[in-house]
Amino acid sequence: MSQIKGGLTLLKDMLHGLPPSEKKLAEYILEKPEEAIMLTAVTLGKASGTSSAAVIRLCKSLGLKGFQELKIRVAGDLQKHGEQDFRDIEPNDKTENLIEKMTANTIQTIQETVDIMRTSDLQRAANVLSEAKSIVFIGVGASFIAAQDAEQKFIRIDKFAQAFSDVHMGATAIANKGPEDVVVGISFSGETKDVVDLMELAKRKQAKTISITKSGKSQVSDISDIQLHTSAAKEATFRSGATSSRMAQLHVIDILLMVIASSQYEKIIKHLDETRKAISALTKR
Repeated sequence: MSQIKGGLTLLKDMLHGLPPSEKKLAEYILEKPEEAIMLTAVTLGKASGTSSAAVIRLCKSLGLKGFQELKIRVAGDLQKHGEQDFRDIEPNDKTENLIEKMTANTIQTIQETVDIMRTSDLQRAANVLSEAKSIVFIGVGASFIAAQDAEQKFIRIDKFAQAFSDVHMGATAIANKGPEDVVVGISFSGETKDVVDLMELAKRKQAKTISITKSGKSQVSDISDIQLHTSAAKEATFRSGATSSRMAQLHVIDILLMVIASSQYEKIIKHLDETRKAISALTKR
């Protein structure tokens, strides 16, 4: 991320969940981003009919360090060109149109996810996962696909990892965890009841917790020690089994794995080579 971006994405993603004064301010910034980044918190508050206190509260709601970070991120967004809205499929759409639409939607979701990433949170999560005695990945529905992907990837680097979608099996696995273990809750909405319940159990057991949810406040995110976010993708009507959001979750997991692999390169390469040899030997039988 050579240029910090994602301010406009955060504002769009969280707009409808903001309190009235913060929503009014967010709408003003989205309507006049070029003007907004040139103002101070006081003058922006006056221009938007709110207050400087609302500016500070908005930045806090967005999970940003302050107004300066918001301005930097919005300024980065303004340097982007050719951005398109998410596109839905149409009845009897041509195959070539479907290919183009699905590809464009996935690329945009991944790019927006990258734009809103906080490298400090990613590094913290990678450190915690790297040092974990065991890792439990929790996901329901399409998010379980991401949890399963994470399980097989972390097993390949010699981590004791398990993925669960069944709340009872998940609870059984988490029941004996503790401070040396990590539980990762994956939920696009951040409100999936089974994931919330298991993350709360993990907190009671004093296990470390990481969440992967869409941007904005949610129950799963609020419970977690470390919050990672994907774009709250403006998914089209036919979300294709949550296609774009699932791809964003997989991308976050891949990045976490690569951060760990880069910091322990020789060790991780050895593990990957051993798993590759084992699988290759089976396929030759």
